[in-house]
Amino acid sequence: MSDKNALPLLGQGFHWQDLQVGQAFRTYRRTVTEADLVGFIGVTGMLEMIFIEAEGASTGIGGRPVPGALTYALIEGFILQTMIQGTGLAMLELTQKILAPVRVGDTIHAVVTVTGIRPTSQGNRAIVDSDIEVYNQRNELVMTYTAKRMLAGRD
Repeated sequence: MSDKNALPLLGQGFHWQDLQVGQAFRTYRRTVTEADLVGFIGVTGMLEMIFIEAEGASTGIGGRPVPGALTYALIEGFILQTMIQGTGLAMLELTQKILAPVRVGDTIHAVVTVTGIRPTSQGNRAIVDSDIEVYNQRNELVMTYTAKRMLAGRD
């Protein structure tokens, strides 16, 4: 093929026209590491005692808890790399509930369910709502959040 720009693009996310209300996806799984925790609290300044003391500041949680924001960021990384790569235009709204602690050594994944699609008046884009449920390695629900994003449409 002489026109390399005509080749399909690997890793392209969904355009809003490719999604349907009720459609669900499962992310890959990922184990949260000590390096994840240290890097995240260092970059964000979340130097709370339960995150920087090896004993978790004797919180009674057990294990080494990580910030809910880290759990959310890891799941959003999966979503960005797969579902919305190259098509995500904006995160417009987010509502989050932390239901259980995530600890260093836990393995997390998420289920993403499309709950709404509304084309905008600007054309070729839509507001896509989704519910995200985050689970640990024991399939315990540890976080839920809803996201309202603007996604691009096909040319």
